[in-house]
Amino acid sequence: MSNYDDIINLPHHVSSTREPMTLYNRASQFAPFSALTGYDEEIKETARLTDRKIELDEDTKNILNQKIIFLFNQINLKPKVNITYFVPDNKKNGGIYKSVFANVKKIDNVNKIIYFYNLEKINIDDILSLEIIDD
Repeated sequence: MSNYDDIINLPHHVSSTREPMTLYNRASQFAPFSALTGYDEEIKETARLTDRKIELDEDTKNILNQKIIFLFNQINLKPKVNITYFVPDNKKNGGIYKSVFANVKKIDNVNKIIYFYNLEKINIDDILSLEIIDD
């Protein structure tokens, strides 16, 4: 005789007061539980790599300054440039380098910002390289 002989042939109980659970809700009971909410995102953020900002030497800074002065004097011709610049990361040390290929709209020497017709703006101190494109 088995331990379950007394109940093995009884009919399946159906509640008269509650709706039967849908298969979706029944399956969700067995979904994995994450006790550490946000932990996976934190691990991904920690693993995300950033670049260190490159400090330019004085000669390179002087060359960049000469190019910016040239752009400033040619601003009415809407000079086209290819600029690589550093974008600091908002969440951790470092950042990434981006490039913009666009026409210069304005150079603000006081705030050290270059404005472009595509509405981007770059801090002059974040520029790594600047190439003036001849059309």
